Amino acid sequence: MAQARVLEYFVVCGLGPDVKTMDGKSGFQGFDQTYMPSLVDQFPPTISSGVTALPPQLPLCALPAGVEFYSSGPISGDESSQPRSYPIILTDGEGAKIYVSCVAFRDPVDEDVAQAYRIPSNTYVDKCICIVSHAPCFQVCRETLEELHRVCFSSSGCSKLLWDIVGHVVLSVPLPSPGGGTVLFSIENHLLSIEVPSKADLPHADLSFQPLIQCLDVDNVIRLFTAVFLERHVLLRASKYSLLTLVAEAICHLLYPIKWQHVFIPVLFYGGVEYLDAPTPYMMGLHSSVEIIDQKLDGVAVVDLDRNIITLGEEMPSIPEPELGQLRADLVELLHPNLADMDRVQENAGVLRESRSLRGNKPWSTSHDTELRLIFLKFFATILSGYRDFVENTAANVFNKDAFLRKRSRITGVPRDIAVDQFLSSQGFLEFLEKGYGSPNAGPNLMDKLQQAMSRGQNPSVVLPGPAAERNIVTISDYSSQEIASRSKYRHDRFPSRARTPEQQEERKRILEAATAIMDRPTRPSSSNPGLPQTGLSPLERAAERERMVLDIKVKLQGLWQRLLVLGSTEDPLASSEYGTILALIESDAEGIGGSGFIECIGEHINSGWTCVLTEEQFIAVKELIKTTVSRAISRNDMVTIRAALEFSAVVYRKDVGSVADYIQRHLGVLPIWDELRFWDGYFDCLMDSVADKSGNFATLVSEQLVMVSQHMAGVGLPDAEAWFILESIAKKHNLGSKQLIKLRGLLAYMQQVRIGYWGFTPVRSQTTNPGGANQSQFHATDETPQPVEAAGATRSWVQSMFSRDKAAIAGRSHHGTSDSNVLVANDNIQNIQQPKVVDGSSAALRRGPSSVRTLRGHKAAVTVLHAVTKAECGEHGVDHDDTGHFISGSADCTVKVWDPSQRGSELRATLKGHTRSIRAIASDRVRIVTGSDDQRVLVWDKATGKQTVELKAHNDKISCVRMLWEPCVLTASHDGTVKMWDVRTDTCVATVGRSASAILCLDYDYETRILAAAGMDGVCNIWDTQATKQRHKLLGHSKWIRCLRMAGDTVITGSDDWTVRVWSLATGVCDSVLTCHSGAINSVEYSAADKGIVTGSADGMVRMWERDEGMLRCTKNVGIHSASILSLRIGERWLAIGAADNSMSLFQRSELKAGGGNRAAGWQLFRTPQRMATVVRCVASDPEKGRICSGARNGLVRLWDAAIAVQC
Repeated sequence: MAQARVLEYFVVCGLGPDVKTMDGKSGFQGFDQTYMPSLVDQFPPTISSGVTALPPQLPLCALPAGVEFYSSGPISGDESSQPRSYPIILTDGEGAKIYVSCVAFRDPVDEDVAQAYRIPSNTYVDKCICIVSHAPCFQVCRETLEELHRVCFSSSGCSKLLWDIVGHVVLSVPLPSPGGGTVLFSIENHLLSIEVPSKADLPHADLSFQPLIQCLDVDNVIRLFTAVFLERHVLLRASKYSLLTLVAEAICHLLYPIKWQHVFIPVLFYGGVEYLDAPTPYMMGLHSSVEIIDQKLDGVAVVDLDRNIITLGEEMPSIPEPELGQLRADLVELLHPNLADMDRVQENAGVLRESRSLRGNKPWSTSHDTELRLIFLKFFATILSGYRDFVENTAANVFNKDAFLRKRSRITGVPRDIAVDQFLSSQGFLEFLEKGYGSPNAGPNLMDKLQQAMSRGQNPSVVLPGPAAERNIVTISDYSSQEIASRSKYRHDRFPSRARTPEQQEERKRILEAATAIMDRPTRPSSSNPGLPQTGLSPLERAAERERMVLDIKVKLQGLWQRLLVLGSTEDPLASSEYGTILALIESDAEGIGGSGFIECIGEHINSGWTCVLTEEQFIAVKELIKTTVSRAISRNDMVTIRAALEFSAVVYRKDVGSVADYIQRHLGVLPIWDELRFWDGYFDCLMDSVADKSGNFATLVSEQLVMVSQHMAGVGLPDAEAWFILESIAKKHNLGSKQLIKLRGLLAYMQQVRIGYWGFTPVRSQTTNPGGANQSQFHATDETPQPVEAAGATRSWVQSMFSRDKAAIAGRSHHGTSDSNVLVANDNIQNIQQPKVVDGSSAALRRGPSSVRTLRGHKAAVTVLHAVTKAECGEHGVDHDDTGHFISGSADCTVKVWDPSQRGSELRATLKGHTRSIRAIASDRVRIVTGSDDQRVLVWDKATGKQTVELKAHNDKISCVRMLWEPCVLTASHDGTVKMWDVRTDTCVATVGRSASAILCLDYDYETRILAAAGMDGVCNIWDTQATKQRHKLLGHSKWIRCLRMAGDTVITGSDDWTVRVWSLATGVCDSVLTCHSGAINSVEYSAADKGIVTGSADGMVRMWERDEGMLRCTKNVGIHSASILSLRIGERWLAIGAADNSMSLFQRSELKAGGGNRAAGWQLFRTPQRMATVVRCVASDPEKGRICSGARNGLVRLWDAAIAVQC
């Protein structure tokens, strides 16, 4: 294997032949504009073995302010015109850092460019030469680059061709192995050296930490370190690019042994200011000349390096004592030794004082850098003392955070530290464990060695390896050629271009000729069209610009996609930062670059040999992202992205409980595009065009492509009648014979039988066209009576029914996407689907009152929980209480807001501030509001005044549930596995009602029997008798998280991530029924007291209704109007409210139940569905008395839908 090189590429960035401004205008627009930088030259010209390709954003990052024109070159005494040397750091798709050393200077404009664009003679332009490396060799790369620049413009000239020197240095200088000695090389008799420290030493950092401590005082260094330690948003500002890079890299090295896991852009190009709104943590640097006044910067720590000022966008917990005090003392002793010793009593007169004084006057050196790094390593060794004892000896290296924090609390004598808690949940610490550092079987790392040295009272420096006894020195011979013998000198007035290939020269000539042609055109008088620009982007230029944007976004998507595929089994995928960032890139891009880029990432991963198998958690996230991508592509008519998503979704899958492959494609069936003939016709044409060899039989070729189309049709669950009509239309268009038609019909029927036999029927929605021409989807519920597999097979032979379809009706839907009435698109073979019926013989539309949707603004971050104040929870006083009908929302911005829907236009009644982390649970009664948060606290508020009255602190982890019992008592549950009962009058914990082995996610309480049910991540539902203070049952059966449960009399209903719902007997603790029709995690369950039925909502987007028939629960109705995960169900005697992650809500109503338990005659009817939101819905709550549904979105908006109906519950 070839040895790695120090220098991977030498690159020249500057003005290319295609001149355009930063805002996209083509051609030379004057000296007051900045222009887009391009990659002008590079060596080696092609990708070498073992070396990755250059990042596409390199030119824009090397010249972040763009390219400017100047009337003169460097001016003596003018600092701004002199060459500048600075490093930048980029990140590739896999998260590895790319180190780039830059020297920017003014260089004359190329003569052919100046001539083509009519640029004045003797004009100079920004140019930047760069060295690219994956090794953090800042100093040697900087010296190499500066020497090359000096040699180029030296008045005495150089003895070799400049690009020969570049080639020699790039290809000949190897990267030494860690601790393997020193490599010496020279450039024109200037000696340079490089060495890499041993693996037993601190990580390689060929930079000085002095800029960090010169820009910030001790307190601000600690404050910046804390923000990075807790993985917050960090923005560095400085007037020098070098300062931004060196400080950002230095603070990352001070994090050792933790590695920064998030976005890292030390020098952000000027046009990338919108990146500051990224939802995930980041560390970015931005030149101080760039204005950010219009940016919100909520939650961003802005560090002004020029003025030593740090502004925090949100409250941030500080590092706990005693570590904070020790860290500060160590830093003061290193940076200000005389000040540290001022009050110290000197036992040996003059000796200690003199040594400290000498140390204080000593210039900053590498020994200071090492000591500074050891100070922060000592901090980690102290704060993680004994961490190995809490790492479970498993392949996953699971860390018992709760036990570690309890031990720490006992040792320090202080309550649980918020900062330490947040750090132990950070991505950096989790990556530290995943690397195996904490494994009991792993050898000691540098931090472990330091912990051992500290326990023995040794100096921290003893953990570092000493200097090698013998240094291995490798000398790289100087370049030799005929030019050296002749002693000729090469002098340059500009940086020379590398010899171009004929292809490169031809392309450059073509671009410049096109520019010359544009400049030679006679200009029209400006008065004729004063509003039009003189020049615009050509289609080719627009395509190139879009491709650049695609590459920029794909770099981010590739890293996010890779991290999404390593989500652990204990992580909620829809709450992960990777999912949220990808979703934001897909949703926020009007041109579809994010969506198409995401699909391309999947395709590239498949082509690289990926097995396409996803875990349950990964499947949920990827499925929702592909759904969103296709939905956005439909709105843009982007058929290329839709076709690619269709194909990739047919190979990416998970294994269900029966080890059967469940492909993502099956979950895309609710999207309306599959009903359109034009899509499948276009897809068939693309398949035909992709066939390389068309010399064979044409009928066979058409049949093969139609087979592929039919496979995808069956995959998305397109009904048999619709699918056959489309296939038959395409086949007849290409004159396919009857024999091939019969074979194709048989194959389609077989695939439909197999799919239905295992997965059941797929609900389909029809479409209508409104008079204005806008296409709107009308949704209908489907009534499906489950049948045995034998009955699910067609009761009529496909041969008998093949040509007996009602083609006229189907043609009306498939050709035009419309129908004369809002009816279900039904499959002939499905005998059990019924049309929605009109209740009580009157039109439902006549009984519907006015409907309105209001958007309530106030939250600055995602809405995480919603609560409806109902009459039931206000007790007997609720009938006349003016708080009924209110909604209470909690957000990631740490605030709680109370909304009064009756006050149209001024709905916000109160804002409650007191929590420091996201709100997760809300409850209320007629006088109080109770809120639980990720900050481990439960706060009680007075409804009348909006002031905090009580703070309940006894949990050691996030609060997941709160419940008001009777007036003075509150029930709380937490991720620490405990359920506690509180008396809010005395601020005391009455009892720890129950304990679970893992985090509790849901609970329910029966006020009459005083029975409590709670369940969570361990898949166990615990039943406790709070009156007798004992556990009654431990309900075992689920294999994954239990996310929801309901108690109804003697029945407990639980829904789990294992796709099942279980019904338990409270008296015996036995599972009476297992409901297994869903193909996704169960997110919500409800019990209908009117007919003793059960309603379930799942991540597969389906709502299923179950009723008892001859003692058994059977699914009597499927509601498939939503295309994404069901988030919330709320049921009453005559209503059902549904909220889903496809940004929509729906309300169902049913007629009066007949006497004698006429639940068989009661039919749920879709009452209304408002327009969808433009962003992702996170939570939903409903108010049955007022006929309102409220949803909270990821962008902080609360959407209130007032159905204005009189429903008696």
